[in-house]
Amino acid sequence: MRKKSCASSLGDVTTTPPSDGLQPRALRALAHPVRIRLLSELRSDGPATASALAEVTGDAVSLISYHLRQLSKHGFIEEAPELAKDARERWWRVREQMTSWSSANFLATEEGRAADTAVKQEILQLHHERLSGFLNQQQTWTDEWVDAAATDDYMLNLDPAGLHQLHDELATVIRRFQERRPARPASSERVQVLLYAFPVTRRHDQQP
Repeated sequence: MRKKSCASSLGDVTTTPPSDGLQPRALRALAHPVRIRLLSELRSDGPATASALAEVTGDAVSLISYHLRQLSKHGFIEEAPELAKDARERWWRVREQMTSWSSANFLATEEGRAADTAVKQEILQLHHERLSGFLNQQQTWTDEWVDAAATDDYMLNLDPAGLHQLHDELATVIRRFQERRPARPASSERVQVLLYAFPVTRRHDQQP
């Protein structure tokens, strides 16, 4: 039986059902734009301090510290004391490189539905900001990067099993490229890969 229906790395999410530890309250706590951004930065660029993250987000260090504590409270990140230069410095790192959950396991209750929808909306917003940012700044990238970037979409006819298979095969390809990370060339950059696959209502299925 498949356990995963939503995965987001935000930078590198695998979904575990509530019975495996991820509760609606924890998922709902993640549904905040600053927390989504912080988790993304920590997954993409590794451990950091509140001060370093504040420089990236443009927020006050005190606000970043608060959101880091909330992420830690709900099990998404943890302190990395071995990286601190002194007792005042606090470093943070992710506990998992992916956060994942089965939406079907959250939709049975109002709290679960709200948490599932809220965090997905925040993730979608971050994805939109990043894609829009690239499109608005294409002139700052080389022709090679502009030509390599893709904004493709496809419409397929699939049943649930076929959609599961498609997702699994695409995920396998992506993992293969992730495993190349230690040997990445000097010319490499962080590349955001977005995967959305969902059923859409057909015209003849719509009620008049």
